[in-house]
Amino acid sequence: MQKLQEEYPHERLIGFFYDPNIHPYSEYQLRLLDVKRSCRMLGIDLIEGEYDTHRWLEAVRGLEKEPEKGARCAVCFDQRFEVTAKKASQLKENYFTSTLLTSPKKSLKQLKKSGDLLAKRYGIGFIAPDYRKASGTQEQNTLARRDALYRQDYCGCLFGLRMQRAEQQKLADELFSPLSQQIQPESIEARIALYEKRWELEEQGIAYKIVKERFLNWRMEFSLLKVNKTNIVSHILPYSTLRGNYTRGKITHHIGELYYMNRDEVKFITREQYNRLSNRDYPSIMDIIYNPPTFEEELAIRQHIITTPFDLSMILVVEYIPTKNIEILHKSHIYEDVKEVLIEL
Repeated sequence: MQKLQEEYPHERLIGFFYDPNIHPYSEYQLRLLDVKRSCRMLGIDLIEGEYDTHRWLEAVRGLEKEPEKGARCAVCFDQRFEVTAKKASQLKENYFTSTLLTSPKKSLKQLKKSGDLLAKRYGIGFIAPDYRKASGTQEQNTLARRDALYRQDYCGCLFGLRMQRAEQQKLADELFSPLSQQIQPESIEARIALYEKRWELEEQGIAYKIVKERFLNWRMEFSLLKVNKTNIVSHILPYSTLRGNYTRGKITHHIGELYYMNRDEVKFITREQYNRLSNRDYPSIMDIIYNPPTFEEELAIRQHIITTPFDLSMILVVEYIPTKNIEILHKSHIYEDVKEVLIEL
């Protein structure tokens, strides 16, 4: 957008954010937030298009396994470019272009072909400058770091994300959505909170710096507790892991109010103990599950129960300590990750 302002100083630029391909919706919100900030910084009006994801999914049906720059991308460009060209025509503008042209993951030739065809259909022009050449991509990255922009690391769509994470042998944690809606570390929701805070500090004129930290992240896929073959409602504390996905055993002893199972380092506390440690008054385990404290507060509870920060034992919160045979099905992931941290200066 800065380059366009330089090269077309007498033209009015209008931003049109139309990205129904972006998944999940929280990622869409995060990218829109950053685009709003950029447009504000550059004095550009912004229009938000419809988030008609179902229409986009229908358009790419059958192309889910296509690689990056393949047939799915071509259909995606055509669908989104058509809506954009139509909007430009409705606004009585003479030209349209796309920030996709600056992406090193996209084919400039493919984009130009799509843009030219739709421009002809709607009687307008399509501008396709190559701002990647002559170290343009490097300059783009430098400016993004300088202005603390959100640096997305996947194109946006669900299918491309899955394939990219599979190739990277990384967990697609962007697709995890806890029933509790608790904000997980380095989740999209956590990034939204960080960038909203950034905007707030900028409006207040408070200096800040966004830095990166390497840490050990955790996500849970599922967990089920059975006592004497009956399902029992339980709440799982963060960083609970099992060596496999299944274990069984019995409670053999307790130290204070922490109860120990005889296998796989599994431990239990009661809801009553959890309430004391969290300074809450949850009437049931289900209330904890659907309205838990923050992740950081639960981490503090865990660290109070187990003094070493390196202990990854499974800790379950239950109404009553089981006295019969216990079975646990549980799958979680522990992995190295990097998160952004906002520091006020």
